[in-house]
Amino acid sequence: MSIMTPHSQANPASPPESLAQLLQMMNGMWLTQSIGVAAKLGVADHLIEGAKSVETLAQSLNVNSQALYRLLRALASVGIFAEGEHQHFQLTPLAEYLRSDVPHSIRALAIWTGIEPSHWQTWGNLLYSVKTGKPAFEQVNRMPIFDYFDQNPEAAAVFNQAMTSASAMYNPAIISAYDFSSITMLVDIGGGQGAFLAAILQANPHLNGIVYDLPVVVAGAKPYLEQLGLQQRCQAVGGSFLESVPDGGDAYIMKNVMTNWDDEHAIQILKNCYRVMPKGGKLLLVQNVIVPGNEPALGKFTDLEMLLVTSGGRERTAVEFEKILIAAGFQLTQILPTGCPSSIVEAVKPE
Repeated sequence: MSIMTPHSQANPASPPESLAQLLQMMNGMWLTQSIGVAAKLGVADHLIEGAKSVETLAQSLNVNSQALYRLLRALASVGIFAEGEHQHFQLTPLAEYLRSDVPHSIRALAIWTGIEPSHWQTWGNLLYSVKTGKPAFEQVNRMPIFDYFDQNPEAAAVFNQAMTSASAMYNPAIISAYDFSSITMLVDIGGGQGAFLAAILQANPHLNGIVYDLPVVVAGAKPYLEQLGLQQRCQAVGGSFLESVPDGGDAYIMKNVMTNWDDEHAIQILKNCYRVMPKGGKLLLVQNVIVPGNEPALGKFTDLEMLLVTSGGRERTAVEFEKILIAAGFQLTQILPTGCPSSIVEAVKPE
């Protein structure tokens, strides 16, 4: 009887590369939630001045030191933080974006996608939405998402910060892709607190603008515009775009607004714009445009997000955009790709 050592055993065949790839994809939740926890704790902010021991970090963060070590060790294995001698950790280029004080910080986005219960529990019920076509968010949280935010201001604050940071990182690519020189007054419908419109105005000194959103939302635009010195070039107006939009613009822009609505409501919003626009006026929709075939595209997954959290919201193909634009009276003129996932869908009100 012979004894087989590990070296003498026949090595089983390695798993096929495609299987290994699928397993890695399946374990994506591990990474998403690990990043979310590190972001929530503010680990990156505590490493700004340099490497620290896990014991020091744990005391500052009021967490279990060995559990924190295991978390940071796992993240360091994929390049988020780096472990040195004696369980000291430091920032890496990836970890820099989890700081709260840097341009393009995505700390809030990491918290929202990784550990905000209302969000990750919703994704845990994707099967419900696929079976029924209804938003799992309402099934899980017993109310529509914006009602939930009204009752949970902390979650609302995380969501708003997450959407702002996600939006801001793409603004330069979007703005540089379009020629605004023929426009004098640009109205941003659903423009929140004015960050997107302010970026456009800063890049185009000849432009004036109006940012329009619900009164409670747009209230924050005035101090923001004043801080940037744009109060003489931009007004903040409150109202509901489902009912009406301000007149006076020779062009109207909406960023990721159509995504939140079914065709019926999207067409109503477009008609409200059409009603006040001059003939020849331009309409610009900044949106993910779903491409046909098997090409990877962020929009194919943000479309699932819309399935989960909205009643009928969706990302659209070029054909679907043309359909709702024609229904509202517009003529689609071009779809411009940008250096980011968003495209600019341009339409005009016919002469």
